[in-house]
Amino acid sequence: MSFDDRAYPSDRTSTPASDVGEAAQKVLRNTYLLLGLSMLPTVAGALVGMLTGFNLFTFGVLIGFLLYLGIAFGLMFAVSKTKDSGLGVVFLLAFTFFMGLMLTGILSAALSFSNGGSLIALAAGGTGVIFFALSGIAATTKRNFSNIGKFLFVGLTVVIVLVIANLFLHLPALSLVISGAALLVFSGYILYDVNRIVHGGETNYIMATLAIYLDIYNIFVSLLRLLMAFAGDD
Repeated sequence: MSFDDRAYPSDRTSTPASDVGEAAQKVLRNTYLLLGLSMLPTVAGALVGMLTGFNLFTFGVLIGFLLYLGIAFGLMFAVSKTKDSGLGVVFLLAFTFFMGLMLTGILSAALSFSNGGSLIALAAGGTGVIFFALSGIAATTKRNFSNIGKFLFVGLTVVIVLVIANLFLHLPALSLVISGAALLVFSGYILYDVNRIVHGGETNYIMATLAIYLDIYNIFVSLLRLLMAFAGDD
């Protein structure tokens, strides 16, 4: 289904390029506003998690992983089903709160280093730099990055398989490989997802926010893991 079919009444046979551009820019603005809002429950979730010692994996690696998948995918499914209403925003913010809770483990690990606070701040700052740089390129260039989608999906699939394997193997070297690969893949997804909005491939700002939020979240986690490995000070 084309952009015109989704964004405009079916009896319109053509759409001026300027109208498409204005519609895409509106989606992009709304996406950035909701993205900024989504960071608030993420921070709140992280704080609650740190204060309560939240940990799904107290029930074991497998059960904890399955619980995580069930809750995360359940909330994402709810977002998808309600994306055309205000309830979609509610489910999205609930999802970002849960993802904030899930940061408890890595934040606690980072804070066990004497320079843990600096590592977290550096990871957050680095994530911001990566996002603004790549989203700026994606939003202003005339190039269409849709052709990298298949390569990114293959890379993401490999990362997921390695993550599942390392839940049981616990190999530090593999963990670093995963973090490096995830950093590259989700950086690529920022180019892909923002560029997709600009070119009319995504017309729903709630779903666009969900996609870009996951890119940013995974870049932050991957960057923090790498910083802990190479710059952590016991």
